[in-house]
Amino acid sequence: MAARRPRSASEHDCDDDSYEVLDLTEYARRHHWWNRVFGRNSGPIVEKYSVATQIVMGGVTGWCAGFLFQKVGKLAATAVGGGFLLLQIASHSGYVQVDWKRVEKDVNKAKRQIKKRANRAAPEISSLIEESTEFIKQNIVVSSGFVGGFLLGLAS
Repeated sequence: MAARRPRSASEHDCDDDSYEVLDLTEYARRHHWWNRVFGRNSGPIVEKYSVATQIVMGGVTGWCAGFLFQKVGKLAATAVGGGFLLLQIASHSGYVQVDWKRVEKDVNKAKRQIKKRANRAAPEISSLIEESTEFIKQNIVVSSGFVGGFLLGLAS
């Protein structure tokens, strides 16, 4: 990025343009744009690494996490779907008798218990969200690399 410096009257006669060269790395160190966006306490904790290194580290860990998430998710979906399919085949063949009224009653009871536990866990969840948000603010470069890598890992 270059900025045009003002010319004196004697320089106006010369046709070539003079530019002052700005060092962007120094400019970025002095003007933290994320301080205006995310607040004064934010900033990368991993400042000893370059921005490119931080993005690569976040991207690689994100890709690994996304890839594992994809594989484990497929395995879990296959296991649950396969189990349900086998249960339906067994029920249709007469090997298993399912009391659907009792299943519905148990499911409703489980929903009520989950709702009660969720209300008690709300302060813990909100504090976890606050800590996660603060971590992301402190490590915005690594976090953005992680999100990109995670999405790539899910897609591969």
